[in-house]
Parts: sequence; C-alpha cells; structure tokens
Amino acid sequence: MVMDKKETKLSPSDRINEILEIISRDRTRTNLLRKQEQRAIAWLVQRIPERITSNMLSGFGLFGSFVVFAGFMLAAYFDRTFLLLGVLGFLISWFGDSLDGRLAYFRDKPRKNYGFVLDITLDWIGIILIGCGFIVYSESFWELLGYGFVVMYGWEMIIVLMRYKITNQYSIDSGKFSPTEARILISLILILEVLLPGSINWSALIAVLTLFSINVADTSRLLRTADAADKNEKK
Repeated sequence: MVMDKKETKLSPSDRINEILEIISRDRTRTNLLRKQEQRAIAWLVQRIPERITSNMLSGFGLFGSFVVFAGFMLAAYFDRTFLLLGVLGFLISWFGDSLDGRLAYFRDKPRKNYGFVLDITLDWIGIILIGCGFIVYSESFWELLGYGFVVMYGWEMIIVLMRYKITNQYSIDSGKFSPTEARILISLILILEVLLPGSINWSALIAVLTLFSINVADTSRLLRTADAADKNEKK
C-alpha cells in the first residue's frame, strides 16, 4: 500500500475517519451494529500483514462456514456441545467475509466486479453448508426448517441483486439487519441449544418466519421502487 506522507501527521481519530471513508466507498450500511463494525474493520485492515491477500480472506471466510457445518455434524453424532464450534465458525466467517473487500479498498486494489461475483458465490455456499448442517442435526419435521432457512436467505440474496439492478446501489443490509446480526443471532441460538436441548428447533422456526416476513416486506418495497422507476423512465 502506498501511503501519503501527510498521513503521518493525522491524529488517530482523523486517520480512522479517513479509513472509514475509504472502506465504505462502494456501499451504504444501515445495520444496527454498523458503527462498531466499521470501526473494527478500519482498525483491522491496518494490521493485516501484506502477505495476506483479499482472496485469502475470502477463503478464510468460507472455511468458517465449514467449521459451522462441522460443528453441526459432530453435535449430531457425538455431543451437542460441539455446536459451540459454530460460534467460532461464525467469527471466522465474519472476519474473512467482512475484511476481504474492505482490505482491497484500503490497499487501493479493488476488483469490484470480481469481488462481487466471488462474494455472492461464497456466501451462497456458506448458507447451503449451514442449512445442511441443521438438517443433519435435526430430526423428522424439523429438518424442513433447514431447507426453509436456505430458501429464505437465498430469497434475500436475490432481493439484494434486484435492488442493485434497479437502484444501482449495492447494500447487503435489510434495514437494521445484516449478515453480521444474523451471525450473532444464530450463534446465540447455538449456545441456547447447548443449554436447553431442543430449543434450536423453535428458534429456527421463529428465524425462518422472521426471514419470510422481512423478505415479503423488502419485495413489496422493491416492487414499488421498480414501478416508480418505470414511470420516471416513461416521462
């Protein structure tokens, strides 16, 4: 990364604000934890060794999804305390997924189109792994919630892409909710399942129904936006 000599004269607060502007260049965040998350990312990108690339971080994020899947598998066949591996997996996933693109912008080496395709692909693989892990861990009727989770999250990803097409604004957030909040919520569900066996089924049911409600609302808003865009185009 090439640094301007003037950067050495900036105060720590000004330096953080400058980095925040750089790493937020291509997207708008609206999620509940955006301020804390963005500041954490701004602090981390300065400390990642040069030999670590954005692609490595993307792979690290995917590895986190495999750790979550492994936690489900081990919990299903050995002991449910292995679900706590999922909490570690989500932390790894957040680190890789949140920092890969931001690191590229910080180093002034962004590949917007390449990164867009890679992120969407790896995110989808990660969701499938989580859904499959839940299916293996759960039994009978509850297994369907694993399919439901994959479908609902996939629907949300489609909404993100359609919103990008219509508004030319890329946002991974749905109001105050984002993948970060989703990781935290699912981690809490895993911890609760270790403490209260069977609670994961009801938690998953609530999560799927909530995602369904959010997707219906987001789709409705998007349809109104698309209709307004069509009317303006005709004018």
